[in-house]
Amino acid sequence: MRQYVFIIILTAALTFGVAWAVWKLAMRFKLYPGIRERDVHKTPTPRLGGVAIFLGIATAFAVSAANPYFGIFWDEPQRVWSILGAVTLIMLVGVADDLWDLDWMIKLAAQFLAAGIIAVGGQLQIYALPLGGMTVWSSWVSIALTVLSIVVVMNAVNFIDGLDGLVAGVSLISNAVFFVYSYLVVRDTGATVYFNLATFIAAVLIGACIGFLPLNWSPAKLFMGDSGALVLGLLMATSAIAITGQLPPSILNPDAFGRSQLLGAFIPILLPIIVVVLPLLDFGLAVIRRMSAGKSPFSPDRKHLHHRMLDMGHSGRDATLIFYAWTAICSLAVLLMYISTREGWPGDWWIGLVFAAVGIAACLVVTFVPSRRSPRRTDAVPTPAGAPTPQEA
Repeated sequence: MRQYVFIIILTAALTFGVAWAVWKLAMRFKLYPGIRERDVHKTPTPRLGGVAIFLGIATAFAVSAANPYFGIFWDEPQRVWSILGAVTLIMLVGVADDLWDLDWMIKLAAQFLAAGIIAVGGQLQIYALPLGGMTVWSSWVSIALTVLSIVVVMNAVNFIDGLDGLVAGVSLISNAVFFVYSYLVVRDTGATVYFNLATFIAAVLIGACIGFLPLNWSPAKLFMGDSGALVLGLLMATSAIAITGQLPPSILNPDAFGRSQLLGAFIPILLPIIVVVLPLLDFGLAVIRRMSAGKSPFSPDRKHLHHRMLDMGHSGRDATLIFYAWTAICSLAVLLMYISTREGWPGDWWIGLVFAAVGIAACLVVTFVPSRRSPRRTDAVPTPAGAPTPQEA
């Protein structure tokens, strides 16, 4: 565990230092775009924070190569190099988009290519589903399912990147829960060494988010942009696939929990989904909304969940904190279900259900009873006098 703590601290320190340098350079050379109609900030802000996140993550991987504790996943270097190659590709495409607004088809093609590099080049695929040990039918189905999962999670995380500190905080909470989960899963499989790729990636992402949040918290000095959000989504999906897609029958079989606790058999696949449930929900709603209007599913608009919360009367900071609460409640509830079923706690997974019920009730109250009332956002860019009011997409 101390080695993981070291990686978290190292990544956090590197990310913070580089992020500060990127912010200074971006402000000096005016490397920031104008404010768009759908933006909620009022001051032009650099969107190159993803460069700092990438460099912090890449350095942590480099350090792990020299650390014998992490040699277990460097024994298959093609996996690690494939991940780093995919992350580098996404970071470069993201930076280009943050500076010049690339066409959405170019970005989507790059995402599929990056996901393919991991699935085919790195041989990190979903070989089995935690549903009673169900195996995937063929290698092509496995590759397709893996690529699609990575692309969906990447875009889901990117879609909620609309408020100061939102993606960094949600990712921090999600990866902290997933770190504990993956660590326990490896323990439960009977491994003698608890060092593995999935837990390492989660630790690196925790560090990167901790290091980036100080400059991204409201009022943000630096945004992570697509180069940061897509990288976080890519690695979150990869870490989930690295462990849940290749779990042994002992953890996938309902018999491991007892016939009276069949829910336990579904938890290994539920938790990786639950930790990104809000981004996935926002992504799904956006795709349905835009396609039903005859638009591209990637056409930007101002109807995301965080936009709706602003229109309900929440401040940007309050909306962000509410997102944090929803993420923590949902993910911790499923983690408690897993721990209770594996440890044989009294009440088993009912502990997690009670925690979820109480937490969700509290979240519903703070979500629908904002601290202030406003029919529309108050922090939008004012419309110049005499200019027509823009139509919200």
